[in-house]
Amino acid sequence: MTNQKDFPAGPGFNRRTFIGAAAGTAVAPIVAKAAGASGGPAATSDPSLPVDVSLDINSATRSLRIDARTTLLDALREHTGLTGSKKGCDHGQCGACTVLINGRRVLSCLTLAVVAQGQRIVTIEGLAEDGELHPMQQAFVDQDAFQCGYCTPGQIMSGIACVREGHAGSDDAIREYMSGNICRCAAYPNIVAAVRQAARAMSDEQKG
Repeated sequence: MTNQKDFPAGPGFNRRTFIGAAAGTAVAPIVAKAAGASGGPAATSDPSLPVDVSLDINSATRSLRIDARTTLLDALREHTGLTGSKKGCDHGQCGACTVLINGRRVLSCLTLAVVAQGQRIVTIEGLAEDGELHPMQQAFVDQDAFQCGYCTPGQIMSGIACVREGHAGSDDAIREYMSGNICRCAAYPNIVAAVRQAARAMSDEQKG
């Protein structure tokens, strides 16, 4: 049998130094992790640490300290008390969480709150002025365009964007561009009628 002693070791290298070096390599990541946990550079990249966020919501600045992974929907509902925007599917498929950001409709359940900084956010609570309903809100009341009401805030916000985008010229166009908002009560004919009514009122306001 060949003995390991028959093989000459290189200068300064033997089994003891090899094992020592291997042990040091294994310990290095643990030490680095511990250093990060104690406030080193790694700690600043930890996504679970809270961050300061300033949001412009309904023309008011709201300063929040939240998890960087918090969605805009959760920031609105859980941290500002604005519960009008609803959590339906939480996967961006039902439209109940729709809000306006810089005038464009956005699914707040798929949008991180930190991304919305520096932009104008409007929720259902920010539509009425001086106690007077927005034309789209009034149209939903007039046309009885809601039943359980859960999807209604998202429907109204999406309806406003639909009109502003120029997609309310016909019932077919309204149905197409409102198709991302699901009404489980199936009040779709009334919703179309409401958007059509609001489109006329919003057009008159612009002319005036």
